[in-house]
Amino acid sequence: MNKIAIFPGSFDPITIGHVDIVNRAIPLFDEIIIAIGINTQKKYLFSLEQRIAWINKVFANAPNVKVESYTGLTVNYCREKKAKYIIRGIRSSADFEYEKTIAQLNKMMMPELDTFLILSSPELSAISSTIVREIIIGKGDTSKFLPKEVDISNVTI
Repeated sequence: MNKIAIFPGSFDPITIGHVDIVNRAIPLFDEIIIAIGINTQKKYLFSLEQRIAWINKVFANAPNVKVESYTGLTVNYCREKKAKYIIRGIRSSADFEYEKTIAQLNKMMMPELDTFLILSSPELSAISSTIVREIIIGKGDTSKFLPKEVDISNVTI
């Protein structure tokens, strides 16, 4: 039986923090699906197609990492993919409290589902997609926060 894990998020854009979490999770699972959740109520900076392309580039040499998109509840997507694990990155105690609550609710809805909370590497704990988007909008230098495969120089914002 394959150990399939879902790493859900908007990845708008994917950061070096996300990449670090995935790279550290790769040895733990047979397959990791980076699942881009689509929320029709949310406005994204980058198109779904752009985010998928970037993630595919970043993990081009990781055959057990896939990228897909989904709508609806993550727990339902896990059922659909026969995934028994969710991966979440934790940067702070506030992240922990939020993710703990979500993990417990998911467990109530799908008892066989476990959430792996992976602490961010200390030097990456300040990096979030939200902050990186603000730097991008403000025309700041994001080279320290984005994987080299994420080239925003010719993306219209």
